Amino acid sequence: MNILDKIIKDKIKEIALKKEYIPVQIIKQLPFFERQTVSLVNRLKISKTGIIAEFKRRSPSKSMINDTAIVEDVATGYENAGVCGMSVLTDEIYFGGTTDDLLIARESCDLPLLRKDFVIDEYQLLEAKAFGADLILLIAAVLTRDEIKQFSELAKSIGLEVLLEVHNKEELQRSIMPSIDMLGVNNRNLKTFEVSLETSKALANQIPDDFVKVSESGISSIDAIKELQPYGYKGFLIGENFMKTDNPGESAKQFINLL
Repeated sequence: MNILDKIIKDKIKEIALKKEYIPVQIIKQLPFFERQTVSLVNRLKISKTGIIAEFKRRSPSKSMINDTAIVEDVATGYENAGVCGMSVLTDEIYFGGTTDDLLIARESCDLPLLRKDFVIDEYQLLEAKAFGADLILLIAAVLTRDEIKQFSELAKSIGLEVLLEVHNKEELQRSIMPSIDMLGVNNRNLKTFEVSLETSKALANQIPDDFVKVSESGISSIDAIKELQPYGYKGFLIGENFMKTDNPGESAKQFINLL
């Protein structure tokens, strides 16, 4: 069993427990559920940098990245740095995150927030909206086409934008549909965790112009962004590069000033 299989197995158990702990009818009554969301798509389209900065404590590939960072400090730091949006890891077992991180980020900044998790159930979309997210991530590697359609259409109906993540041509071709807003190419192989920007380059011309192109993982330099921009990428998801420093917000600011 690879790491992705393990994550999904644990996620199924986690969602079952959450449904008992906070039922859907309670989720829908939380204050942020009725909040008007902010569009990351619109921000990326007009941005020259396209940085989506991540809050991530640890990962299966790198173990602990930053166990002292305070969500509100990072969120305000990222906003002051001028990023387009913020991605918040909410998986606890493998990434050390919680939905409370999302909630605190929402209360601390006005950035479009991506709830980054392994979505396998409609409950997680409702939860994302209730805890202040503006968009959600769907990972093609763990979902069928029907599930992608089901989840993306529900997301749109409650005002969330959808970032679909793919790793190869097969995932891309079977997943493209009108209810997707952004197509993210993950340069990290989720089974081996090896990273290559060539993945983004190879898939660039396969992505229709209707979708905002986002490159994810392995982007740690200005050169990487400049290398990918000619391929039509407007968004760049950067996590460990900022989070591994003492002050992620300041690191993001310095990075953006060089672009």
